[in-house]
Amino acid sequence: MAKKYLSMDGNQAAAHVAYAFSEVASIYPITPSSPMAEHAEAWAANGMKNIFGSPVNVIEMQSEAGAAGAVHGALQGGALATTFTASQGLLLMIPNLYKIVGENLPGVFHVAARALATRSLNIFGDHQDVYACRQTGIPMICSHSVQEVMDLGGVAHLTAIKGSVPVMHFFDGFRTSHEIQKVEVMDYDVLESLLDKEALAKFKANALNPHTNPIERGGAENDDIYFQGREAQNKHIDAVVEIAADYMKKISEVTGREYAPFTYYGDPNADRVIIAMGSVTETIKDTIDEMAKSGEKVGLVKVHLYRPFSAKYLLKVLPATAKKIAVLDRTKEPGSAGEPLYLDVCSVIKDADVLIGGRYGMGSKDTNPAQIKAVYDHLNSDNPFNSFTIGIVDDVTHLSLPTEEFNVTGDYTECLFYGLGSDGTVSANKSSIKIIGDHTDLYSQAYFAYDSKKAGGTTRSNLRFGASPIRATYYVNNADFISCSLDNYVLKYDMLKNLKKNGSFLLNTEFSKEEVADYLPNRVKKQLATKNAKFYIINANKIAMEIGMGRRTNTILQSAFFALNPQILPIDKAVEYMKEMAKKSYSKKGDAIVQLNYKAIDAGKDAIEEVTVDPKWADLEIQETKKLTGDDHFDNFVSVINALDGNDLPVSAFMDKLDGSMKSGMAYMEKRGIATMVPQWNKDDCIQCNNCVMVCPHATIRAFLMTDEEIANAPEDISNDVLKPMGKGVDGLSYRIQVSPDNCVGCGLCVEQCLGNKKGEALKMVNVHEELEHAPLADYIYKEVEYRDDKYPATTVKGVGFKRPYFEVSGACPGCGETPYYRLATQLFGSDMMIANATGCSSIYSGSTPSTPFTTDKNGQGPAWCNSLFEDNAEFGFGMKLAQDANRAALKNKLDEILASTDNADVKAAIDEYYATYEDGEANAKATDKLVAALEACGCDKAQEILKEKEFLSKKSQWILGGDGWAYDIGYGGLDHVLAANKDVNVFVFDTEVYSNTGGQASKSTNLGAIAQFAAAGKDVKKKDLAAIAMSYGYIYVAQVAMGADMNQCVKAIQEAESYNGPSLVIGYAPCINHGIRKGMSKAMEEEKLAVQSGYWHLFRFDPRKAIEGKNPFTLDSKAPTKEYQEFIMGESRYINLKKQNPERAAKLFGEAEANAKAKYEALVKRAED
Repeated sequence: MAKKYLSMDGNQAAAHVAYAFSEVASIYPITPSSPMAEHAEAWAANGMKNIFGSPVNVIEMQSEAGAAGAVHGALQGGALATTFTASQGLLLMIPNLYKIVGENLPGVFHVAARALATRSLNIFGDHQDVYACRQTGIPMICSHSVQEVMDLGGVAHLTAIKGSVPVMHFFDGFRTSHEIQKVEVMDYDVLESLLDKEALAKFKANALNPHTNPIERGGAENDDIYFQGREAQNKHIDAVVEIAADYMKKISEVTGREYAPFTYYGDPNADRVIIAMGSVTETIKDTIDEMAKSGEKVGLVKVHLYRPFSAKYLLKVLPATAKKIAVLDRTKEPGSAGEPLYLDVCSVIKDADVLIGGRYGMGSKDTNPAQIKAVYDHLNSDNPFNSFTIGIVDDVTHLSLPTEEFNVTGDYTECLFYGLGSDGTVSANKSSIKIIGDHTDLYSQAYFAYDSKKAGGTTRSNLRFGASPIRATYYVNNADFISCSLDNYVLKYDMLKNLKKNGSFLLNTEFSKEEVADYLPNRVKKQLATKNAKFYIINANKIAMEIGMGRRTNTILQSAFFALNPQILPIDKAVEYMKEMAKKSYSKKGDAIVQLNYKAIDAGKDAIEEVTVDPKWADLEIQETKKLTGDDHFDNFVSVINALDGNDLPVSAFMDKLDGSMKSGMAYMEKRGIATMVPQWNKDDCIQCNNCVMVCPHATIRAFLMTDEEIANAPEDISNDVLKPMGKGVDGLSYRIQVSPDNCVGCGLCVEQCLGNKKGEALKMVNVHEELEHAPLADYIYKEVEYRDDKYPATTVKGVGFKRPYFEVSGACPGCGETPYYRLATQLFGSDMMIANATGCSSIYSGSTPSTPFTTDKNGQGPAWCNSLFEDNAEFGFGMKLAQDANRAALKNKLDEILASTDNADVKAAIDEYYATYEDGEANAKATDKLVAALEACGCDKAQEILKEKEFLSKKSQWILGGDGWAYDIGYGGLDHVLAANKDVNVFVFDTEVYSNTGGQASKSTNLGAIAQFAAAGKDVKKKDLAAIAMSYGYIYVAQVAMGADMNQCVKAIQEAESYNGPSLVIGYAPCINHGIRKGMSKAMEEEKLAVQSGYWHLFRFDPRKAIEGKNPFTLDSKAPTKEYQEFIMGESRYINLKKQNPERAAKLFGEAEANAKAKYEALVKRAED
């Protein structure tokens, strides 16, 4: 049988083998494992068959715990079952793991091993999650590369079936799950031939069945027999070692690749050996080969079968000469005698001269050959201490190993691409590496690094290709070719430090070849000259705009890459393959998009210009370009991370951040400067509506009422660029709209929603370079000018527009539908807000170190924000409220004592006013100030006790925020309980109708007929009515809002919710990039308006206070639909694509969805009339 090679990542490889052996796959999204489930669900939707001749029954559950429960039930029902997970999701499965292990059921859990949330969230790879499961007894197989995922994934399933045990198959999250490699694909016929049919039949026969196997299973045992039953399983588990070893041998025979529970690589007479598992072993192999060139005898033991841990197979491969051994663990277990793998090895090896353990690579910390060599050198040192670390500088406990210059020479080309998140750089490079892997004889590898911004952040694509298999599982740091898609990056990042001598650099810039040298900092010019580099430029921005692709320059730069690297493919063939990939990638978006990309590919290859590198540049002096702000935290912590130099921060930099606390207000100071176009204000056409302020997702356009003195103190003369404010009570003030050009992300929402643009041009988008000179003016106005928010009613859009936003310049996508709600809430209540934020998009754009978008006012007050987990956010926020109530109640008791004993009239009056406003946040804040003043003047001992805890006196505004994945699915049980508890908490749900953060998977909020991940054929059940469920209690304030449809209703609903002394739930419709809005995200507010006008979304408020007054508590704020429902949904790819791929199904589902929407509106009308 001819071997088949394809380029794919580890997730796809795992999904390929899992699909072969599974009859049921119960799934739930969590990064970085979600693509495994997405592949399985898509294949099933297309009718792809497993080795048993049937499509897999793929079902999305409400949580990882639910997914594990469904796997458990499916196995008991006689169906081979699997699931895919990582991190906290795997921890939620632990209770079921105990059951599935105890009941000898052959399920397989594929895990993209990931860090756990401790002092902070980390979505990247290490082994904390899988190590946390070792106590369950589940057999565990580790794959170290994408090819091994393909090979050993099958071993996991085969072992599970023959051994009648569950198996956990794990590999490194991101480093392996998302790394693209050219791999040999396991044929389903080969996998089927290895299946133990007798064991499978035995499993089927043992399934619960009222006709053939009417037995009880999983009952309760008492203290007299439980222990014995557990011990009875010993031999059953022990047998797994030989079963797995046998299957590894068979896979070795099939593939020609060596597999065993432990394998050895290196000098057969090695004196020093590292024992490790995971992707780091590939780097260790490269290091061993390089060290061998110098005559050093070192080796590696790779762990494939981690549980059961076999002393026999470990000792079988360990060279007798190896007396100095280091064990590497990708985890940290505080307080233990050592990390797990190290302790396992210690239990087996007793005669080593040196046996030490160390930690590496936590949270996907890059591990390179120099660090591995440091481990081997450490084994030969005079003091080979235990519990060492590599990859960091530990200047506190001094456990880190120093590294020296050490590079591995490989027969491959290395490329590094710096991109702007959402400009398509990553997708283009995924396309490129698949073209190279699938259309040439070259081996290829791609790995992608991201920052924490949702879009508009920095991406780095690491590509390698060459004649031999590539084992470099670390970042490219000696590149033959570097490309940069945003010229601003040359000012921010030292990217050319990674360029090889005689390498090439391609810069996308709007500067001409004559101008670009003046733009480049001396550092870059000096590097180009000293490295004898070739320097090329391309104006991809201009091409993209002319073609009609906006800021997506990806295929233009992809074409340029192939043109500059003809050794890969002749350019005509490269163009042919690029167009094939473009058609495959963009056909769902319509032929027009495909044609645009064809034009981009044709234009890119011909638009490159070479810039002569002046040898004199080598003599240039390098000026310090970093601008200090005077804020020590920002200058020495935030700016280091933002310069992509966070790896250089030592442990001591975190000693004042042990609990994960982050200083507020850092996001504004970052000055990301990623916009190519920003809004420009024209006062002559402005009608002072403040709509622009209301819709801005990033709070980078604001309205001010300025005094003459403030205008005079501005860093530039704006005396003729202000307006006389409309209305009464504003004499002596001037109105101004101010844009922050270096913080704006250029989404254009403000321009689209500008009422002044209906007759004139109050706002227009201009080249950012026209406005950057006004950045200091924006800084002055935003930070120094008073926010005069008492001149207009705070119940109106205009009035709110003058309020300080306590949420600014977040990492959200341009045009984000969520953040305008978030910003609005902080404008209304920011100085008093306590926020519990569910894990998801909102937690990432709100709280990713070092970017902190929450800020404080001149009094030092601002939102107090915290994220716990995904599933427990309602309970977490509820706990905050309980703490507030407990603290205030304790102080109230002390005030009661003072009230009963004092004759001080001022104190009595202050306490009375405090009590009278106890549940009214704004009034209570003022009363608290008076109370504190009275108590300070009083000076009695009891008053002093209260003053020691005065920060707990005033009522805080407790908010619980998150997306629909949390509120409708994984966190729904907790949310329902918290709302039902009838405490004064405010819940806001950002309803994007998908799991936005993990890639757009369907939730119970996803509408009928919408295509999403996990709903590839269109969701076939209607959307859950969370608002109706909440209203059924009768005492919960409930509202549905859509800012773009009715801004005043949105403001009113949020204010009513907060003022209600009880639980509230506000659900905001939030357009998302996952919707594929054809008009683009600059039209997000218009999309909200159309959603309401078409009857897709409804606006209403349910206020229990009205029922107490004898009125109908329900108010319908939506009018009868005036637009066609299906016309609206045909503006979004999530619906259009279903109509394209299955018109009949689309017609059926869309018809049902429209009927449901009409029926719901009729029901709401009736409710409003009752």
